[in-house]
Amino acid sequence: MQFNPKISIITVVYNAKSLIERTIKSVLSQSYTNIEYIIIDGASSDGTLELAEKYQHDIAVILSGKDNGIYDAMNKGLATATGDYVLFLNAGDELYSNDIIESVVALGDADVYYGNTAVVNEQGLVLGDRRLSPPEQLDWKSLKFGMCVSHQSFIAKRSLCEKYNLKYAVSADIDWVIEVLKKSNKIVNTKNYISKFLAGGTSNKRRKVALGERFLIMSHHYGFFQTVINHFYILLRFPFHKVSKKSMT
Repeated sequence: MQFNPKISIITVVYNAKSLIERTIKSVLSQSYTNIEYIIIDGASSDGTLELAEKYQHDIAVILSGKDNGIYDAMNKGLATATGDYVLFLNAGDELYSNDIIESVVALGDADVYYGNTAVVNEQGLVLGDRRLSPPEQLDWKSLKFGMCVSHQSFIAKRSLCEKYNLKYAVSADIDWVIEVLKKSNKIVNTKNYISKFLAGGTSNKRRKVALGERFLIMSHHYGFFQTVINHFYILLRFPFHKVSKKSMT
């Protein structure tokens, strides 16, 4: 019997009219057809919702309303999804190629699929790779030094996905990925680029919050003292955040 799972792709968006269309097009142009596309809009006021509704005949669900932050919106997406697998692709992000979902599904049944991520600017120009590359074999311990797999290049079986922990305002995705991996038995490296991630500036305030939350998350999963040691290692190895200029060809 042919493996033909339903893939729920969820886009969370708020006031991103200039970015949302390229995300929508990258999903709707996929050669794989068993896709449930869901857009969760946070009551945008800039025309984002109206633009998305231009494609409503090809989008399974468009929900708009106020939320309590990005992870609350993602939880709405999870609650709405009916697919066998879920993938989060936020406004400005894109699937890497028109046949990438078909290529992933062709690998057969798995609990999690993961791959590499290209970083792009607002014009869609590829800047390079993420600072942290995914390991040859991913498991829940792989994240002890940081988010080595991009959320946008992580496709998980929906039955393994719990809600995002809303006590984390900035870094709940790290906790979520670790929790999914803890419950996963078959984790497949696609050895391919799955998505293009939109680079964006982070304020110093949010960066400090993110670092604090990440430390709490890693202490919870890996232990306090081991996390302290791991953070010293990170500081020595990656003193500055850089985007690799490695070729994407």
